Amino acid sequence: MTGEDLAEKRGMETDVYQPAEDSGLLAEAVVERGCGRFLEVGTGSGWVAEQAAREAADVESVVATDVNPHACRSARERGRAAASEGHGEIEVVRANLLDPFADGAFDTVAFNPPYLPTDPDNEWSDWMERALSGGETGRELIDPFVDDVGRVLAPDGVVLLLVSSLTGYDEVVERAERRGFDHDVVVRESYPFETLSVLALSEK
Repeated sequence: MTGEDLAEKRGMETDVYQPAEDSGLLAEAVVERGCGRFLEVGTGSGWVAEQAAREAADVESVVATDVNPHACRSARERGRAAASEGHGEIEVVRANLLDPFADGAFDTVAFNPPYLPTDPDNEWSDWMERALSGGETGRELIDPFVDDVGRVLAPDGVVLLLVSSLTGYDEVVERAERRGFDHDVVVRESYPFETLSVLALSEK
């Protein structure tokens, strides 16, 4: 994928990934399956974390992370708005994936990763390309996430991971199984150029 392709997909926005079809699917899964101490990795605008705070009856607390400072700012604004209306607060942490979190810290971890396969020679010139680009395979961030997420998951916890057919659905499932996870599909939707699925991963 070229820089021009990325520019077309992202439109005029260059700082923060805004809610799209994939966000809606993940939010649907979060409202249905989210519980307890909830973490959204790579929150972007913070919209999915906001839905967890507002709509997920079984979610007790919400933490949202992003490596992008503009995304963190957006998520904090959404959190303040939700809290002002009597919903749960959103704690926002600038972080790379799961690095700062303690073992067993969360009951639910959700992630809508950057998943577009990208030419390795394409330079990431802004935050939006970082939000969309998943490296040559589309799994550059998915793989380390799957490798580490079991560490921060509480007993009987669940991981809600959005997977695109563009990244290799079977490859993601196989990696999760090697890391000791069972899986089921919470929601799936097909579009002209890809199929999006939200997997629920639970430790065997």
